[in-house]
Amino acid sequence: MSIPRPAPDATARFSDRVEAYLRYRPDYPAEVIARLTRDHGLERRHVVADVGSGTGLFAELLLRNGNTVFGVEPNEAMRTAGAARLAAWPAFRSVAGSAERTGLPDASVDWVAAAQAFHWFDVRAARREFLRILRPASDWRPRVVLLWNVRREDTPFLRDYEALLREFGTDYDAVRHQNVESDGRLGAFFGPQTIAFFQLPNRQVLDFDGLRGRTFSASYMPRETDARGVALTARLRALFDRYADGGRVVIEYDTRVYVGDLSAEG
Repeated sequence: MSIPRPAPDATARFSDRVEAYLRYRPDYPAEVIARLTRDHGLERRHVVADVGSGTGLFAELLLRNGNTVFGVEPNEAMRTAGAARLAAWPAFRSVAGSAERTGLPDASVDWVAAAQAFHWFDVRAARREFLRILRPASDWRPRVVLLWNVRREDTPFLRDYEALLREFGTDYDAVRHQNVESDGRLGAFFGPQTIAFFQLPNRQVLDFDGLRGRTFSASYMPRETDARGVALTARLRALFDRYADGGRVVIEYDTRVYVGDLSAEG
């Protein structure tokens, strides 16, 4: 199977959406950390490389758990926002790097995490790089955790919202996170190792400004000031007015989590 390559503008396409991303993207359930600790051996002493760390949503959960976190982010605007957000955490180190070239020393981390980012990676190059920075196995199997929020489509509002994204999105189908579950990228990355999977419910309750900000934070959406962006705003307003209850709509997600050992035999 031919493995899809990342979008050519993968590291730059969020540069003009940082503020919306910072304010309106969903975070991740705290239960993710509890499950990683209970079922997969995450300990507070472990050093984690959060690759594609963006504005620091997942890094903050790890920091609250007591982990030292290297936030590796190739986009300067996103990295700056993440560093500012997490400036109060002395265990956070912001690093200018990518999945393929993290800039971290050999054998320097116990875990690699990628939250809402794996679909942007060159998976084979990222695999080589992660093997380089992960500490070799002894009593500890080096671990990688990949996770992303997937919007549900099981309410009338969510179905109509999904249809609107498809109508106005540029490369929406090409850059969906869940593509990696069926196009060979997970297998190419983990190799023959057993991959653990779990998912947790997640949600956002949004007023109209929140819904608009969430929508325009996506890289596949037109800019808000473009003609298509103006048209999309009007359609969003109509959608919101149709479905809002008490001035709010709810976006329901499944937070999908994959955990696996990464060994050189893969």
